Amino acid sequence: MNGVEHYFLGVDGGGTGCRARIEDADGTVLGQGLSGPATTRLGIDAAWASVAKAFGTAIEEAGFGAVEIARIHTGIGLAGIGRKGALEALRAIVHPFASIDFVSDGVGACLGAHSGQDGAIVIAGTGSIGLGFVEGRDLRVGGYGFPISDEGSGADLGLKAVQLALRAHDGRHEPTALLAEVMQRFHSDPMEAVAWMDRATATDYAALAPMVMRHADQGDPVGRRIVQSAAEQIDTLVRVLFEKGAPRVTLLGGLSSPLEPWLSPDVRRRLKPADGDAVSGAIILAKRSLDGQ
Repeated sequence: MNGVEHYFLGVDGGGTGCRARIEDADGTVLGQGLSGPATTRLGIDAAWASVAKAFGTAIEEAGFGAVEIARIHTGIGLAGIGRKGALEALRAIVHPFASIDFVSDGVGACLGAHSGQDGAIVIAGTGSIGLGFVEGRDLRVGGYGFPISDEGSGADLGLKAVQLALRAHDGRHEPTALLAEVMQRFHSDPMEAVAWMDRATATDYAALAPMVMRHADQGDPVGRRIVQSAAEQIDTLVRVLFEKGAPRVTLLGGLSSPLEPWLSPDVRRRLKPADGDAVSGAIILAKRSLDGQ
């Protein structure tokens, strides 16, 4: 490396928050930073402001000046990077680093989960998606967004619960403790549910998922059916990734731990724990840009 000390900055910019970490060539952590949501859905300027706040804190903690900053190779995983024009706009931003590279937050998580080796991940959180890479091929299954896709996600669980609660309220479905609690959120008024729906986001629907999981774990028959159906969708994502050639698959996301006991035994046996997080993946990306020079 020409005797020059290189530094590596990894940023994971997600829909709920942004994390940054600076490491030296040996992997020693020199500085870390946090900030709010960083997704292109908020607009490129807002997403970059959040990313810059996170890496600014990390740089400050590392005690770096202009000389060190100019030796930082940066990898950034960002939610919503697939949106039209997002990547071009990000690459046009002026930065002080030696190099910078961008990937989606999912790809960053996959790089981290398998230490940059071939493999795939299934993310079960607010949304859901299966993605990975095998021998230079990108794999993708689902994850086209709620409500048309994202099967087995938190948002999907919430949607199903609201649908069935309204049916139970009408007498079109068996009432259960779960469905009663959902309707209590709307003061047992379907029109209040309609007003909520008009402005509800995937995140709002996903906020109902812990309630669904709790009732399912307590034996509520409707809760169990909703969760079982979600688990079958996640099973399918995992199996399809293996069919497409993924040598290893890791389950990630806020719903991964609660859902795992509901997955099929064959799927649970084949899942591999993550090596590292999405920030580790972004750092792998940063190191590749140095290797590629």
